[in-house]
Amino acid sequence: MKRITLFVFAFILSLQFAPGQGLYSPGQPKDDGRFAASTKQLNQFFRRFNAEESEDGLTRYHPGDKNYRDRDLRQKYINILFDNETSEIPSSLKREFINQVNSINYPQYLQFHGDQWFAEVSTVFNYKGNKENITLYLKLQPEGLGYEWVIHKVNFEAFKQFFDKEKGKDKPFLHPLSHELGFMNLRKALQDNKKPESYTPDEFQPDYLSLFLYEIKKGNINFVTVRGVKFHFFQIDKWYFEVAQFNRPGFNTGWLVSNLVKIKNEEDKEVILNYIYDQK
Repeated sequence: MKRITLFVFAFILSLQFAPGQGLYSPGQPKDDGRFAASTKQLNQFFRRFNAEESEDGLTRYHPGDKNYRDRDLRQKYINILFDNETSEIPSSLKREFINQVNSINYPQYLQFHGDQWFAEVSTVFNYKGNKENITLYLKLQPEGLGYEWVIHKVNFEAFKQFFDKEKGKDKPFLHPLSHELGFMNLRKALQDNKKPESYTPDEFQPDYLSLFLYEIKKGNINFVTVRGVKFHFFQIDKWYFEVAQFNRPGFNTGWLVSNLVKIKNEEDKEVILNYIYDQK
């Protein structure tokens, strides 16, 4: 478990230091050289979103510096932290988001060590002789005097096929008087039935992470490579956004906001999370 976590973390860091070619795109503020470097690191995305580094990206700003979280600098930075070439985020939605996070009375900032954000890592593993795509979801948690990335969810299509719980009147069930028989009908339910999940509570959800770790320990799953990484943020009140890396010619490159959704209530948030985790 620890080896997998550390490997994925190292890979994420390697992606953050991948080369870029600038942030400007047509329709953005004029390129005067101050924003020449792309957002090459995810940590830099945090700093630019919060206006905690200089316009040339060479100087870090700290609390007490006159330019630390300067509102005008944030306005420039946040405007160029969107994917403006392939993502179809409406301009009106961007403006509403920027106006909220950079408001005079209640500005909002990203917290690297805060919760409400996590990584989605697309990987390839060998599973029983075949290469399979497996998605790992990682989050930061405190560890000693620092933090560590840990895997908190797994999405693997092969695991889903193990659990096909029937519903409705045709669902097999244990008779409510089974206790009078000493539950001897468990043999028929669990041994003769190919869908033992039918005898679980309505709220039962398979624990794919435990299955994943079990199969690794048994030697049935072996790591091959990482195909891609993106990050999901719920830290801004009433908003969700996704950050992905764009390696391409031009100015609009690096770690950029690739999706933006306004959240009205907790139900909206649950819908988005279920979509991210690929849950029904």
